[in-house]
Formats: sequence, C-alpha cells, structure tokens
Amino acid sequence: MKITRVINNNVIAAVDDQNHELVLMGNGIGFRKKLGEEVDPASVEKTFARFDEKWVRNFKRLAEEIPYEYMHMTNEIIDYAQLSLNKELNENVYIALMDHLNFAIQRIRQGVALSNSMLWEIKHYYNHEYRIGMEAIAIIKRYTGLEMPADEAGFIAMHILNSELDLNMELSKIMTRIIQDVLNIITYHFHIVIDEESLDYERFVTHLKFFIQRAIHDNESKIWDKSLMDMIRSQYLESYDCASKVAAYIQRTTPYRVSEEETIYLTVHIQRLQATSKRVE
Repeated sequence: MKITRVINNNVIAAVDDQNHELVLMGNGIGFRKKLGEEVDPASVEKTFARFDEKWVRNFKRLAEEIPYEYMHMTNEIIDYAQLSLNKELNENVYIALMDHLNFAIQRIRQGVALSNSMLWEIKHYYNHEYRIGMEAIAIIKRYTGLEMPADEAGFIAMHILNSELDLNMELSKIMTRIIQDVLNIITYHFHIVIDEESLDYERFVTHLKFFIQRAIHDNESKIWDKSLMDMIRSQYLESYDCASKVAAYIQRTTPYRVSEEETIYLTVHIQRLQATSKRVE
C-alpha cells in the first residue's frame, strides 16, 4: 500500500496493490510520512474501504478535533457491536458515533446529562442493541474513567440501529414509499396536518422504519402482555382503528402478516403523533 494523503498523524489515505482507495487509521501512522511512501501493515489498526469524499472530509474534521484514544474507543465499540450482531455495520456509523461520544464525554464532564425520551422503547423493542450500548458504557469507562448513565446506552443503541438500517437501494425505495403511504393513512384518518419538525414525528418515523424493516424481513416483535394490550386497545380506540388500517396496508404491500402485538405497538405511536398534530376543519 502507498500513501496518497496524510490526513493527520493518525489517519492517512492510501491505495492498495489493486489501486483501491483506502482510509487507514493507526496511532502515529501518518507521523512524518510523505506521499508515495509504503505503509507499514503493522501500523494499521483500522481500514475503511467504502467511502466518498464527504465521508473523508467529515472523518478528517473529527480526527483533527478529538483525541486519538476516542477514535480507538469508538472502533472497539463498533467491533464489539458487529461481533455481537454477527453483521457488518455501515461505515457512516464510525463518524456518527465518534462525534456523539466526543460530545457526550464533554457533557458528562461538565455535569450535563441528557434524558433519553426513547429509553423505555429502546430497552423493550431493541434490547440487543441496548445491551450493546451498556457494554459500550463499560468500554467508555475503561478509556475515560467516566460513569455514563443508562440514557447514553440508549443513544448509542440508536446509532447502532440506524447503521443496521443500511438497506440496499431497492429496499430503501420500498421503505420510503411505505413511510409516506402510512403517514397519508394517518393524515386522512384523523384529518390532521402532521408537524414534520416535531419530536413526536421524528420518534414515530424512527420506529416506523424499524417496524417496516421487521415487516420486510418477516421478524415479529413480542413484548406486550394481554392485559396491557386490552387496555391500550380500549383507551385509544380511534388510534387502534387507524393502526388496523396501517396493518392491513402493510399486509397488502409486504409478505408480512402483522400480529396484534405489532398493531398495538403502532397504536401507541399513532396516538402520540395524532395528539400533537393540528386538526384540519
């Protein structure tokens, strides 16, 4: 491999023997290096092979702003996540998670802890990713000595989840169409204008993405007990009726058969979304 760009002391760009572009990370890998020099493979700690120029610019910016041990720490967390999930994550997660952890550590050191409004849902719907978040907190403590709250495990889990949603182009188109159709069903059912800048909208779309992903891959979620389902069904009757319409639509457009538990799941989030939306007279 030959160096094509020295990004900083710890990050370089290079080309391999097949002329493929790479971004390489390693402690001191770029120190006093020049273009065209051979890369010592022993100095490489992480290789990135799928990226564009925007990714390189953002990675370079972060590499200049944060301590190298945070980069190494992020890499360890993502390696653990990939091993635990038995899948590769989108390389964009390195930038997103590195950026998040840098600011999170700064906040915690300043005594500022953010509450994660989606923590309950993350724990219950995406427990595997949440447990990865908890392991990430242990890794962060080992590197920094800081005790991070469980809310941060939830934030980390969301970054992992977003990376898992790295669908191919065809599936991305399907997901986009389904999201728009579901929002139209809700809009016409309640005669509302949904505020697309609201936290409730963002939360709903996030959960809808994972619901659709389960539908596409035919993975059913089971977390509700019968008494709670009965209570939600009776208390939010109109939202349950709307959720049933959404479930029927999902069944028409995917091979997935939506369970009653999934319909209740939708009911809760539709109720929250419609309750904060503007009515159309």
